[in-house]
Amino acid sequence: MDPIIITVAPNGARKTGADHPAIPLTPEEIAETAKAVVAEGAAMMHMHVRDENSRHTLDVGIYREAIAAVREEVGNKLIIQVTSEEVGRYTPDQQMKMVVDLKPEAVSLALCEIIPDHTYEDTARLFLRDIIKEGIMPQYILYNLREIAYFARLRRQGIIPGKQVFVLFVLGKKTLSQDNSSMWTVPDDLDPFLESFDGHLVLSETHWAACAFGGNENTVMKKVSSCGGHVRIGFETNHLLANGRPAKNNADLISQFCDSIKGTKRKVANAKTARKLLANTLKTDD
Repeated sequence: MDPIIITVAPNGARKTGADHPAIPLTPEEIAETAKAVVAEGAAMMHMHVRDENSRHTLDVGIYREAIAAVREEVGNKLIIQVTSEEVGRYTPDQQMKMVVDLKPEAVSLALCEIIPDHTYEDTARLFLRDIIKEGIMPQYILYNLREIAYFARLRRQGIIPGKQVFVLFVLGKKTLSQDNSSMWTVPDDLDPFLESFDGHLVLSETHWAACAFGGNENTVMKKVSSCGGHVRIGFETNHLLANGRPAKNNADLISQFCDSIKGTKRKVANAKTARKLLANTLKTDD
């Protein structure tokens, strides 16, 4: 199996200090988190930024400030993947404009937000080819089996370009309460995604990862690792350790996961290795 890419998702679009006092919201806090998680094995950061009122924003200036702070702290030891998440505030056109203007190293794109219906397919085709030509690595977020089938059709039609693609399966619900253990994601929740994935997509053309809501995150991520996937871990989806206690910070969750896969066949990728693994996401047949 390929080395495993560990992405940290340290804050998300909605959480605040009321959810956990160590949620990093400012550029300085995000940079401090970057330094800590690189030391524990993370190769990528899924970055959200906030405005002066701590609201989710796609403001290019705020993104640039946060990216600069992280680069000053860790250099190129992290792939910085910005989010284009709309969170009820941004249209597909606004999301795409942010990516074009910012030109980040990597970006996550929720399929249901960038292409909410067929009328956006032609726009998305041009946008995706343009950002890949600019050297921006896209990752496509898929929330359910219907989206996997739609994504596969878009691949066949050439609307989703690239010799390889990078997708993320979201397991569980954003509205999940951390203490509602009966609703936590469980390892078996991965199976329908993989079955649908195998039925629609060519494995050799796809890198896949998953994230999981709730306190079973580490157990679910161990299954993801054993199945050959990559992982996204962090306070965006969970702040509890496997023993049920709150993690001190995001680095605690990364450290726990790395300890849990010691002795398995998966080695942990650093950012240099991750960039090599994902290089074909920046190649097309054009």
